[in-house]
Amino acid sequence: MYISKINIENFKSFKGSFKLFLDRGINIVVGENEAGKSTIIEAIHLTLSGLLNGKYLNNELTQYIFNYEVVTEYLDNLNKGINSMPPHILIEIFIEGEDISEFEGNGNSEKTNSSGISLKIAFDEKYKKEYEDLIKIGGIKSLPIEYYNILWSSFARDENITIRTIPIKSALIDSASNKFQNGSDVYISRIIKEFLESNEIVEISQSHRKMRDYFMEDDSIKKINDKIKEATKISDKKVEISVELSSKNAWENSLMTYLDDIPFHYIGKGEQCIIKTKLALSHKKAKEANIILLEEPENHLSHAKLNQLISDIKKHSNDKQILISTHSSFVSNKLGLEHLILLNNKKTIRLNNLSADTKLFFEKLSGYDTLRMILCKKAILVEGDSDELVVQRAFMDANNGLLPIEKGIDVISVGTSFLRFLEVAEKLEKNAIVVTDNDGDVNALKLKYKKYLEANKKHTIKICFDDVIDSGNLKIRTKEFNYNTLEPKILKENGISVMNKIFGKTFNDIDEMHKHMKSNKTDCALKIFDSKDNIKFPQYILDAIVD
Repeated sequence: MYISKINIENFKSFKGSFKLFLDRGINIVVGENEAGKSTIIEAIHLTLSGLLNGKYLNNELTQYIFNYEVVTEYLDNLNKGINSMPPHILIEIFIEGEDISEFEGNGNSEKTNSSGISLKIAFDEKYKKEYEDLIKIGGIKSLPIEYYNILWSSFARDENITIRTIPIKSALIDSASNKFQNGSDVYISRIIKEFLESNEIVEISQSHRKMRDYFMEDDSIKKINDKIKEATKISDKKVEISVELSSKNAWENSLMTYLDDIPFHYIGKGEQCIIKTKLALSHKKAKEANIILLEEPENHLSHAKLNQLISDIKKHSNDKQILISTHSSFVSNKLGLEHLILLNNKKTIRLNNLSADTKLFFEKLSGYDTLRMILCKKAILVEGDSDELVVQRAFMDANNGLLPIEKGIDVISVGTSFLRFLEVAEKLEKNAIVVTDNDGDVNALKLKYKKYLEANKKHTIKICFDDVIDSGNLKIRTKEFNYNTLEPKILKENGISVMNKIFGKTFNDIDEMHKHMKSNKTDCALKIFDSKDNIKFPQYILDAIVD
């Protein structure tokens, strides 16, 4: 049993209808800040648990969970005398799997015969007269939440379902947030409770009741209660302090989880995240098909701990559905880019059908900044640090001192993995530019990039290189010098006197300058980047920075 699709209407950042399809195993949602990643996770958890910000929705209902634009339009219409119905929130979760026939029907926004549940927050018609009277006197300045109703129902139109009868349970794990601090222990205690058999729960409850008896028989407590009785009359009834036992499951509220004698909510956030995730992954009631919702697992975790967490997630992804939001390339690469969902302008793009080699490459060499390319407006891909610095300087000279990133363009060092990144860029139709050396063999370069050149040219991908092959007599030891990399091309454009001034050198022999620039690539690139002098750049660099 798993969630195949979710429909969100007018909840927080989503105006109108937004649909997201989910896979059975791992789903990785990435996007810029405010793209709606957290809202998706909140919507799923709210519908499955009734909890918002760790508290029950009935106690947390506010107009601020409604889409701001929708609320503003509604209030503007009322001010203009246009009679509008108050906006609603609808969250629908479509379920696939076995033993869900009782949730099957066409009671969903698509009117399709599907299995699922819906949560609707909408105006309650029984308040229609009061609402109309309020409109007449112009008394509505904000969303009339007091006239709203919260309704859970199945697609079979059963309005009597409860959180307990919903077949899929959710576990929300957010290591970055402090808002669940008080609820963190409740969360972990609930998971531990679900590991217990019925007879074990009865035993705990009885033991908890015995605690009251021990508490009340303690001499110091007896003394305090006697003192209360002798004090000025508080009430006609007996007043005394005791242990809370008013509800059947009172023990749950007082259950405290300890790690090495330290209360759970006092341990580090990273350790909390790992323990919660492991408990959720190892939940013995696998048939309940829990969905695990992970908010930015990279927060508060060292590289080693994050690697451990990802390993645990991958191990259990066959029998659990997992939805992760992240800003970490490491997390995305390690869990598999094929599971990635890019959220952009409330639309989704998937990285389906990546080649097996590319998926394995990024998984095994997970330090590559794939998300930098995926999330930027345009990517300029270069081989190394020195190329990155030179391209940025050329861009700044052409754009009044603005760095590329200030215009949404990211210059990214990718080593020799250009084709891997281009495959990802092509799938996403991402604007990507490759800046590369010709290394003295233009034909080999054209063969390497034949998929993106001439007749095969893609409108989103551009390959920039110098098509002139330079040569000379310089040898370093016994190896012939390569005149067709970035450094000799810059020296060729500017001449030795300009380079001497930039580097603070006094070379008279151009070969000595070649040797210096080859041996000190990054240092030379830094001096070029910081130089106040005018610098000429090779044409293929200039081609790369043109909009």
